[in-house]
Amino acid sequence: MIARINELLQEVEALKAANAEELEALRIKYLSKKGAINELMADFRNVPADQKKEVGMRLNELKNKAQEKIVALKEQFESRDNGCEDLDLTRSAYPVKLGTRHPLSIVKNEIIDIFARMGFNIADGPEVEDDWHVFSAMNFAEDHPARDMQDTFFIENNAENVSHNIILRTHTSSVQSRVMENTQPPIRIICPGRVYRNEAISYRAHAFFHQVEALFIDRNVSFTDLKQALLLFAQEMFGKDTKIRLRPSYFPFTEPSAEMDISCNICGGKGCPFCKGTGWVEILGCGMVDPNVLELNGIDSKIYSGYALGMGIERIANLKYRVNDLRLFSENDTRFLKEFEAAY
Repeated sequence: MIARINELLQEVEALKAANAEELEALRIKYLSKKGAINELMADFRNVPADQKKEVGMRLNELKNKAQEKIVALKEQFESRDNGCEDLDLTRSAYPVKLGTRHPLSIVKNEIIDIFARMGFNIADGPEVEDDWHVFSAMNFAEDHPARDMQDTFFIENNAENVSHNIILRTHTSSVQSRVMENTQPPIRIICPGRVYRNEAISYRAHAFFHQVEALFIDRNVSFTDLKQALLLFAQEMFGKDTKIRLRPSYFPFTEPSAEMDISCNICGGKGCPFCKGTGWVEILGCGMVDPNVLELNGIDSKIYSGYALGMGIERIANLKYRVNDLRLFSENDTRFLKEFEAAY
């Protein structure tokens, strides 16, 4: 027994392993239930009584040295630089499939570029907004349906004073209000951003979407200025042969107000299923800024006038790329995004 213990001690002291698999094989060979050391432990009962003390001490020494050697080899592997410290095991397997620039970003940047060439600057504001900047400063009555729980996401609801509500903005007009209350004309801005409305999600609608609104305030701004800006935008975005049509409409923050249609860019205005045979497609709303809005935001309506317009980026993207399901814009499917590689 002593001779066998000494033989195993020499083997343990000389243990080496090139990798974790070899180390595990050594652990099993010496320290597992069926390993060499446990076999000696099982034979210990056959050792004569006068030798038990010495053999027991030697067995414990063997077992401790085997455990220490296995632990030392394991630590050696763990401390070795294997180039894997920065490997994120939660990420997608290589090769990682990449999409392209998002179609909404492509269209948004194109809109921004067109208005930048007309002298408009970009303005930004918070998405979690107070009722004053979203509704009250935009001339919405306190009982206007847009304030209803079915239309708007409420963060904090104040039943006694609706202007103290905290909501997710339903349009980027709140950015216009913030600019007007802190800046005196001339003002020439565009306000791109995400907005939210409490709607059922379908192929035609979503609970969030993206807008670009424009605001121009100065002395002697007229509806003629608005019409010319709209015509230039339409022809830059959809082609030089594009025609526009303005139809009377109503918005709380503009007076007079209009909806703008463009000649269908698919059939050229001749009539097709996309434009429902009319030859026209609606793309945005616009109008002259209501004097009440100017006064509510600290601008003298007797001196200044202005126009405002707003459009949904998804709407413009649909017209340009004919995407038939709005949900595709927010699903991050790289197969869908790959279709726009040639769009920029």
